[in-house]
Amino acid sequence: MTIAINRAVQAARDPRELVPPEVWGLLVEDLRRSHHVTRDYAERMMGQALVFLKAQAEIVRARREGRPWQRIAPTSPVDPAWHAFILRSQAYGEFCLHHAGEYIHHVPYQDEAMLNGEALETTIPQLVATGYRVDVEFWHGERSPCCPPECNNMGGN
Repeated sequence: MTIAINRAVQAARDPRELVPPEVWGLLVEDLRRSHHVTRDYAERMMGQALVFLKAQAEIVRARREGRPWQRIAPTSPVDPAWHAFILRSQAYGEFCLHHAGEYIHHVPYQDEAMLNGEALETTIPQLVATGYRVDVEFWHGERSPCCPPECNNMGGN
């Protein structure tokens, strides 16, 4: 399965614009410390988590307004960045309220589409639709699901 991403994405907006600079700095440092990664990788990781959350915010709004929506899923390197953001609860809450109009809950969920990679067929176009830069390495190179199989019984996000 191959997902083509339009080259125009390279000119997309920088996801660090989605949070204040001081929050960005804290989140990147949190990832560096907890995951022992380089600054560059931590920045890319957090950037993709923010793009994912921007797309998830649109889904939250669509569900609330009764519009059609499709589930999206983070990949294994994006999910820990989401977790790191949640730990900065005040900043995360403000982000959620601003972009989704309510808190974006992280409810681990796994289904067949996540296990076989089909979930990315839905996820990537929704990431691109945010207008923010999509770092394909985090979506094509890392197809493993974000949570273990036992998440299947825990509900959906």
